[in-house]
Formats: sequence, structure tokens, C-alpha cells
Amino acid sequence: MTLSAAQKREITRQEYNANLAECPGHEVLATLSDKWVTLIVDALADGPLRHAELARIVAGASQKMLTQTLRKLERDGLVGRTVTASIPPRVDYELTPLGHSLLPIQRAIKTWAETHIEAVHHARDLYDTAEGQDPPRATPRP
Repeated sequence: MTLSAAQKREITRQEYNANLAECPGHEVLATLSDKWVTLIVDALADGPLRHAELARIVAGASQKMLTQTLRKLERDGLVGRTVTASIPPRVDYELTPLGHSLLPIQRAIKTWAETHIEAVHHARDLYDTAEGQDPPRATPRP
């Protein structure tokens, strides 16, 4: 079947529209929305770090979660892993050029979260209070 130029453009547009369920961008968005990804990318902004150094900076991440997240970032081309032959072997992680291109976006999200946490907590309190009063549900939520 032959497609017109307009049909080809529409197919291409839909292939990478993250709002569409079949878009491969969904996988990337899932990775980027992970809080550990944001914190690790931010931690690696100033240069390579070893696993133990990352664990100290990214407080709350278990060794398993940190390792899984680093592997995911390495697989996606955002983090590079360098093994130096020594006893014990030295392993350093650093942002790749692709990872560095993500840094301003991830930092903006992190800064927004830090700046607006009180407003979010206030909104949650209001919501939870209203939920406890069992408000009418006639109007659908957006």
C-alpha cells in the first residue's frame, strides 16, 4: 500500500507522541519519572562517583535500588561505568553526554519539588480533610 506524504507525516508524528499508548517514549518517561533517577543524575552532575559515594549522597536508596537504577541508566545511555583494574576493582559512574543533556531538566524538576513541597503538603491536607467529610461526587474530577 502506498502512503501519501501527509499520511507518512501523521504516522511519524504518532510514533513518538508520548500521549499515545503505543509510543516507545512511554518507557523513557517511566525511567525519567523515577525519583532515584532524578537524584542519581543530580549526584553525578559534578563528575564521576563510586557506588559507595553515590549511596552516601542519594540517601534512602538501598544498595539494590541504587544498583538497579544505575544499570537502567547505563542501558539507556545516560550513565557510563568505568572499571579500573585494582584490588578491589574500582568502579566509577558518570553521566554520558546524553545524561548531561538531561541534567537541566531533572534539576528543574528537583528544584520545583523542593520549592513547592509546602504548597503540595497543604493541598494534600485540604484534600484529605475534604475526603474525610465524604463530599458529594456528582461533579467528576478533571
